[in-house]
Amino acid sequence: MQDATKKLDTIAIENFRKYLRIPSVHPNVNYDDCVSFLRDYSKDLEISFNVYECQVKKPMVVLSWLGKEPNLPSVMLNSHMDVVPVIESNWVHKPFDADIDENGNVYARGAQDVKSLGIQYLEAIRRLKAEYYQPRRTVHVTFAPDEEVGGVLGMKLFVKSEHFRDLDVGFALDEGIPGETEYWVYNAEKTTKRVVVHCEGQGGHGSLLIDDTAGEKVSRFLTKFYAFRKDEKAKGDDAISVNLTIMQGGVQNNVIPSEFVLTFDTRLPPTADAKAFKEKINQWCDESGDGVWIEDFGDLALAPITNLDNNLFWLAFKKTVEEMKIPLKVLVLNASSDAVHLRGAGVSTLGFCPHLNTPNRAHRDNEYLNIDVLIHGIEAFCKIIPAISNV
Repeated sequence: MQDATKKLDTIAIENFRKYLRIPSVHPNVNYDDCVSFLRDYSKDLEISFNVYECQVKKPMVVLSWLGKEPNLPSVMLNSHMDVVPVIESNWVHKPFDADIDENGNVYARGAQDVKSLGIQYLEAIRRLKAEYYQPRRTVHVTFAPDEEVGGVLGMKLFVKSEHFRDLDVGFALDEGIPGETEYWVYNAEKTTKRVVVHCEGQGGHGSLLIDDTAGEKVSRFLTKFYAFRKDEKAKGDDAISVNLTIMQGGVQNNVIPSEFVLTFDTRLPPTADAKAFKEKINQWCDESGDGVWIEDFGDLALAPITNLDNNLFWLAFKKTVEEMKIPLKVLVLNASSDAVHLRGAGVSTLGFCPHLNTPNRAHRDNEYLNIDVLIHGIEAFCKIIPAISNV
């Protein structure tokens, strides 16, 4: 039995590293090698394989494990194939070599975000099938394109398609953020909104102390902005996160520009008053002086929430984790994921990665995942998948 488990672990680690070596990196991702890899995977596991393109060159890959009662709404296990860019010179190990160090850490872009999750789903299915287990509901393991750029040409289109309707998804798991000594599960996420503020003023020669300059208005606006940020920071998970990310303006050192443009990344939790937030920004503009104005960013429709009250899938998930004696915490995801599109389509969705004791290095240099953490997640899904698919 121990030898059989060790063999399964070896297969999982090899497949994980093989997947990580596919440079499905932005910009201009070519997904062909991912599709070929997953097609071979489906043959190995003896589960069905389909590819749907709602947009050319943006494949949605679906591996399906038939349930004993296929007429019941299915379960979807989602992850994404694409990864964010790298600055290779900042990495100790090459970002697409999937090197393993002496501590068992596998270094590669996508090790945490989120190729590990797709491998954990599939390797859990391998182990369950080896025990001749068959789920009650059909389980679809999906691999989405372009999640790292908002899923606009990926999951957002797919959930509107006939292909998605044919899957009849009743519940989904998607990615989350690793916890330290507890599992973090996400039933909602913050709504991301780009805010662009123009500060117009008097231009002139750089030697003059003229009034009403664009820079003075930038200073007044940022003072209000960062005071708000400080207050929000104290709220914890319910905070509206606001960060200045781009500053534009100026042509030459001795010329006072007539305009600066500020771009902010803002993220609102589902509990936020979106209308009040927009009115507050307009008020800051008015108080910062004439010629300070915000580009129209439309209505702020907050992301939907997965209701956990009397949710049988959640109760099955929760009961299973409690039996594993791992603490569980429900949070709102600060970042964005494909879960927002699934929830928007009416699918009850939780974000979750079973990566304990893992410092979050998603989108950072030297991203890695330990092989013991990879295997732990596979073993966790060997319990979680039967629980949610048998609801």
